[in-house]
Amino acid sequence: MLADMTESRYEDDDVVRQLTSEEKEYAAKYLNETDEGRANAVAEIRRWLLENDNMCSRTDEFFILRFLRACKFDIEKAKAKMRNYHQQRSDLPEWFANKDPFLPELQQMFDLGVFLPLRKLDNQERMVIIVRPTLHDPYKQQISDVLKVCMIVFDLSSRSHVSGSLRGVFAIIDMQGVRFGHALQLRPNVIKSLVHSWQGCCPIRIQSINFINVPIYVDVVLSIFKQFMNAKLKQRLYISRQGVRNSCRELPTEILPTEYGGTDCSLQELKEYWKKMAIENRDWLANDEKYKMLSESAK
Repeated sequence: MLADMTESRYEDDDVVRQLTSEEKEYAAKYLNETDEGRANAVAEIRRWLLENDNMCSRTDEFFILRFLRACKFDIEKAKAKMRNYHQQRSDLPEWFANKDPFLPELQQMFDLGVFLPLRKLDNQERMVIIVRPTLHDPYKQQISDVLKVCMIVFDLSSRSHVSGSLRGVFAIIDMQGVRFGHALQLRPNVIKSLVHSWQGCCPIRIQSINFINVPIYVDVVLSIFKQFMNAKLKQRLYISRQGVRNSCRELPTEILPTEYGGTDCSLQELKEYWKKMAIENRDWLANDEKYKMLSESAK
């Protein structure tokens, strides 16, 4: 049975849905998570966060759990990922600051639909996300605005999503329509920061990254991506010259948009949904900007 990706979209940040018996079994087997271990680990990391003057961080249970699950309950690895997460938010204001969804440049990205989590999970209960980084005009629009909208929608889609925190993400990166200008925007420092975000910062497990509709000439750019990936992420990277139905056959048809050979909804519906979500959560997004590594003057 396919699960609905929108299961907890409107929950308060300090509310954690209890795991089902099946989820508890999965968490214990694959994430080293038990009831007793969970409580102790969350308490330890919360104490560490409260004692850390260098970092302004959320301390609610589910925020902490997301990092613990991403690190299979290795507390020191979770702390390192948390430091990386907050440091990147401080280092890259062009991605993480001024996230007002009413800004015209961000409205354009929402209307294009550059980052679209699907409404339903796949049959392994993974969150499925379609990323379309080649829709914007690279000679008129900034890659930083593309990535900012990606970060906004990712935060909104995962902030209280329990299934995604357990089973991780199946990412589809559609390179249809890529132009030379798009490649010029992906400078090595941008690629390095992106890969670092995926494997060193994001509080979620990336189970599969699938580049689809990839022209041969884009292989040069993808080779740079690989240079910054660790061995585990490289093993989960797939590159295809074909579309999603030939490249990602494991995905059920009923969760995919009609434009991708599915039966669930249209891309327009997904675009409208996530744009509406961003607007409705404008205040949350504004408040979220304060969570980052602090400078000496800000302490």
